[in-house]
Amino acid sequence: MRRTDRFAKTIVFCVDQEHADEMRRVLNNLNSDLVRDYPNYVCRVNADEGDLGRGHLSNFQDLERRTPVILTFQLLTTGVDAPTVQNIVLLRIINSMTEFKQIIGRGIRVRDDYGKLFFSILDYTGSATRLFADPEFDGDPSIETEETIDEEGESTGEETVVTPEEEPEQGEDATPLPPDGDGPTERRKFYFDGDQVEIAAHLVYELDPDGNQLRVVQFTDCTADKVRTLFRNATELRGEWADPDRRREIIDRLEERGIEFDHLAETADQPDADPPDLLCHLAFNGPLRTRRERAQRLRSEGRDFLEQYGPQARQILDGLPDKYTEHGTARFLIPDVVELRPINHHGNVIKIAGKFGGVEPLRQAIKELQTLLYAAA
Repeated sequence: MRRTDRFAKTIVFCVDQEHADEMRRVLNNLNSDLVRDYPNYVCRVNADEGDLGRGHLSNFQDLERRTPVILTFQLLTTGVDAPTVQNIVLLRIINSMTEFKQIIGRGIRVRDDYGKLFFSILDYTGSATRLFADPEFDGDPSIETEETIDEEGESTGEETVVTPEEEPEQGEDATPLPPDGDGPTERRKFYFDGDQVEIAAHLVYELDPDGNQLRVVQFTDCTADKVRTLFRNATELRGEWADPDRRREIIDRLEERGIEFDHLAETADQPDADPPDLLCHLAFNGPLRTRRERAQRLRSEGRDFLEQYGPQARQILDGLPDKYTEHGTARFLIPDVVELRPINHHGNVIKIAGKFGGVEPLRQAIKELQTLLYAAA
């Protein structure tokens, strides 16, 4: 929500009332800046809440009230009219198709006058992916027909009803399925004692245009496939990335395909790698260099480039590799780059540009430095 809208109406479906109460405390702590001004920023709505819970629910349904997040256990799956619900969060496993349809039904209302044209499902359990892929989600057609066409592709008027194939009967030697049990048993609940936890794997579910699941791949493998659809080789990728004017376009194209560099670096466990090096490594098996290695290489091989400038301009350019090591090339834009320490000690952007003969020569010098930065593989 910090990346989109922190006041977007959100329903969080928890395991039980204890879990809902714990999540309320966690979300309140994470949004303490808003909770100070909006005490009911996060509310629990369960059977135990009584009139208080009904009051929170009424405020949540009000289109003008800022009660953006409510947490629930069994309530709110049906019978709640909240047309501006933007996020459905699943923190408990959903096995019932009927219940799943009721839950996502909380978000399908459209209110274009409030900018509500879609909703998001944040699934932390895998339930949505599994149930959307289940044939029972949409069901089989009630009647399926086949129509005969001639060699010209025109209908002959002959239409037959397709009879579904029946499941073969179980033979005498087949092993019967185990019984479901004598009845419902109490669900076991596990508590986490605070020990270290790490992510075992990041998976991507690829879907066809109809929403059917095609395959499951590692996130890094999925990234490599998408990069290869945009660039023929590592040289082409680095060459375009070195151009600041093209770099923003590349970032936008990758984000459209679900690739964000911070997430990718975390998933690949390469926090110090520069984005183009990481992309080339994953997609084309290129060498994986850190920003520090590239900065050191620029210092040792870029002497001729620096010598063409005067002492003060050279001193400014000589400080840029350190800023690149720290921030990457994201800050290599004017005026951002000249506002970084210690470069800003040379004065404001006008004074610094004067040492290069103007703003345009300064911009060209920074652009050429970036080209040299990515010139070597």
